[in-house]
Amino acid sequence: MDFRLQNSVSVCRRMRLLCSLWVLLLLGVGSLLLLVHLPDLTDTVLHQNPGVPVLVAPRWPVEKDSTQPSDAVGIGRVLVSPPGLRPLSRSVSPLSDPVPDRKQRVTKRHRKLLLKTALPGGEEVLQQLDSTQESRLHLLKQFCSRYRPIIGKRHVTRQQVSRVYVEDRFRLLYCEVPKAGCSNWKRVLMVLGGSARSTQDIPHDVVHYSNHLRRLESYTFSDVVDRLRSYTKVLFVREPFERLVSAFRDKFESPNLYYHPVFGRAIISRYRANATRTALRTGAGVTFREFVQYLLDLQRPVGMDIHWEPVSQLCSPCLLRYHFIGKFESLQEDANHLLRSIGAPANLTFPDFKDRNPQAERTSSRITQNYFSQLNATERQKVFDFYHMDYLMFNYPKPFTDLH
Repeated sequence: MDFRLQNSVSVCRRMRLLCSLWVLLLLGVGSLLLLVHLPDLTDTVLHQNPGVPVLVAPRWPVEKDSTQPSDAVGIGRVLVSPPGLRPLSRSVSPLSDPVPDRKQRVTKRHRKLLLKTALPGGEEVLQQLDSTQESRLHLLKQFCSRYRPIIGKRHVTRQQVSRVYVEDRFRLLYCEVPKAGCSNWKRVLMVLGGSARSTQDIPHDVVHYSNHLRRLESYTFSDVVDRLRSYTKVLFVREPFERLVSAFRDKFESPNLYYHPVFGRAIISRYRANATRTALRTGAGVTFREFVQYLLDLQRPVGMDIHWEPVSQLCSPCLLRYHFIGKFESLQEDANHLLRSIGAPANLTFPDFKDRNPQAERTSSRITQNYFSQLNATERQKVFDFYHMDYLMFNYPKPFTDLH
């Protein structure tokens, strides 16, 4: 009897030990399964609770030095994401944001300011300005929709917002297009931001070399997203051939301590036969034809420059979805219309002075025709092809009848 009792106790102890081991084994397996599926559980929680912040370091993709053939909208750079950088997600891509109705953006107070500062004609002039904007935006939207499958796969990169200046007080984003009134636009932004009282008081060097203006690329990832979504995005453009001639006259026909030695010497060395030692040393005296040869050369001796880079690449109109498109040909009217619509001070108007080479005549369509008459029909066609997207996006007519 004692033996049986002892045997039963021994069996019970063994059973308890086995049960304990079994429970520990089950707990171990359960923990392992939990660890394996933890990422899936995290994703589920985030999808069910979109307001929960995700601590991910902001990343920007950057450009490689190498390039590939341009696609249909002139964006042909190879973009990569280095470690620690990421693109803005497609869910917040400016391409997916609808263009707001401009009439809804103008309050009654702003309307009064517009009427007070507009050209003679009052409400009729404002309606015409509004109609012009609607037409320009609609045309650009139609153009971009044709290439949306290409653009929609791209993210906003640091390079694509590197020319965009920010004015936080009036919630304005301005993409700088050189030779399309950008110097005076920077003056206006400085006055709007409170760093200057008057556009007349700001010298040229202060405009371009001071730290009074911030570019969008300098903001944090989340701040970039917020501003692209909620600020008024502004773009001013110019007839491409005229903009090119204006850039050539400014950088190569006037003394310049940067463009002559950097671009001039390389251009003369590459495209001028029997160049003199003086020309090779100074880089002065580049002809318009030599400049065009450089522009069209796929193996340029020096890189592209923002002063003649197409706007389709410089400001990415199909990706950033601008709310206002002004033109250099109607600069005063368009700029002042915009200033009133954002509620800028009534005494702030767009300046019209020319502070670089003020004695030189402004580049006009007549002057542009004279420069392009130095080229043959084939060369003119190639330059037109180079800027073809800009002509289509902003509805500029062909500047020569023999272009196709």
